[in-house]
Amino acid sequence: MNMKNLKLIQNKAELRALLKEIKGDVGLVPTMGALHRGHQSLIERANSENDFVVVSVFVNPTQFGPNEDYDKYPRTLESDLKLAESAGADVVFAPSPKEMYTDIYFEEKETTLVCPPYKYVNRLCGKTRAGHFDGVCTVVSKLFNLTNPKRAYFGQKDAQQLFIIKKMVQELDFDIEIVKCPIVRETDGLAISSRNTYLSENDRKSAVNISKALFKVKELKDKGIVESSTLIDTAIAYLKDFEVDYVEIVSKNDFCSVATVKNGDIILIAAKTPECKVRLIDNLEL
Repeated sequence: MNMKNLKLIQNKAELRALLKEIKGDVGLVPTMGALHRGHQSLIERANSENDFVVVSVFVNPTQFGPNEDYDKYPRTLESDLKLAESAGADVVFAPSPKEMYTDIYFEEKETTLVCPPYKYVNRLCGKTRAGHFDGVCTVVSKLFNLTNPKRAYFGQKDAQQLFIIKKMVQELDFDIEIVKCPIVRETDGLAISSRNTYLSENDRKSAVNISKALFKVKELKDKGIVESSTLIDTAIAYLKDFEVDYVEIVSKNDFCSVATVKNGDIILIAAKTPECKVRLIDNLEL
């Protein structure tokens, strides 16, 4: 355990002033807080590869729709600070929404947005969450500009988000390495997520069916079954009690659906749990 003297900063000017004094590479781990072992793995990776690590903790209002869980999204700053410190972070940047966005956003819901190409966001999570990835790219761009990191760390669990951020970095000429980090799972296979705290006891038992579906599809693909429709039907059979948002297999190169699966393609699932209707996402590279 690499304990450092962690500093909490909630002001953009203070963060910039501090980082001007830093010599060496800065690693950034953007989060919305409610930190768990998945985030811990990102921070530890960043700590091992950089001289200074910034963890942002910010529940970003611009990526939530009007009927989504912005107000009830877990906010656990005190425990987040402890985890970030134990994992090797130097700074936790935890601004208020009014610190991150101008007053006009709160008065008129207007702000400059970074909008990724429609063809990347009109599918999967973007299909049912209009404007979500505009909000994600906007806040990530702001964090990049505030911290000027050498590397930024994102989990594979949000695979579409990771793909879109990589595209944004390439197309907007950010000189930043985007580091993909593997999904961290519970012992029964469930992908660790901040939203797992919403699960009832019954939903927690049911939720493992999502990862079971993914691993079954990989097992069949490894046996030579490569028709996407067959593999998707197999996955859906595990989700009969769920409200399924999507089950798709896409190319890792352009995130377009594929008819025939190749090595490296990704199966993605988003579904709401039977009892509490908690929306969970997961994916697996095939």
